[in-house]
Amino acid sequence: MAYETEEIRQSQEIFYYLLEHHELQEEEEQALYRAYAEQETVQNLVKSQGEIAMCNIERYGNVIYLIPKEENHFLGFSKPQLKAILCKSTSTDKDYYLSQFVILTLLVEFFDGQGSSSKSREYMRVGELQNCISQRLKEGTQNVPEEEEEQVGIAFSNMMEAYEALRSDEKSTRARTTKEGFLYHILMFLQKQGLIEYVEQDEMIKTTRKLDSFMDWNLLNQNNYQRILKVLGENHE
Repeated sequence: MAYETEEIRQSQEIFYYLLEHHELQEEEEQALYRAYAEQETVQNLVKSQGEIAMCNIERYGNVIYLIPKEENHFLGFSKPQLKAILCKSTSTDKDYYLSQFVILTLLVEFFDGQGSSSKSREYMRVGELQNCISQRLKEGTQNVPEEEEEQVGIAFSNMMEAYEALRSDEKSTRARTTKEGFLYHILMFLQKQGLIEYVEQDEMIKTTRKLDSFMDWNLLNQNNYQRILKVLGENHE
C-alpha cells in the first residue's frame, strides 16, 4: 500500500511526540490527535512504528498512549532497574517480588473489575494499604503451604519473610529498610509514571485518569483480572 508523503510525516510527528511525552491528549495537541483518530492510514503507520519499537499504541477516550511491551527494556524497565529503584541496595529477589505484590495489591484495592468502570473507590490512606498488604500476605501463606509454592508459582513465604524483615517506624521515613519507606518509594515511582497522585501530607493515594483508563480498557479484561486475583491468593468467580 502506497502512502502519501504528508501521511508519513504526520505519523512520524505523532510517534515522536509519544516517545517524548508517552501520551497525546486531544485537548493539548488537537491537530495531531485528529490526524491519528480520523485518518486510518496515519493510525496504521503510527502503530507500525510502535511495533518496530516494541510498543503498543492505544487510544483510550481522548488520549493516545504509548505502552512499552514487557520485554522492552529501552522504553520500559528491566527487573534489575526496577529492583534498584524500588528496593534497598542489598535487596534480593524476595524484595523485588514483594514490591510487585505491593503494586498488585494497590491495583486490586482500587479496581474490582465489575460494572461499567472497574474503579471502586476514589482514594485510600497509606496506613490502609499497609494493613492490606500484611493481611494478604498472611492469607497467602496460610492458603498456600510452602511445599506447594513451586507448583502454584507464588512464593508467599519468601515475600512474607522480606516484608517482616523491614523495620516498622511510626515516624515519616524514606529509608527503604522500613515498611513506610519501602511503600514511599513505590508510591513515588508510580506517581512519576503518571499512574497515581500521592498526597504526602495527608498520606492519601489517588489514581490518575491514565491508570483508570488503562485498567478499564486493557488490564482488567477477564483473563488478566483472574491472573491478578490468583497472585493475590483470591478465588473470585
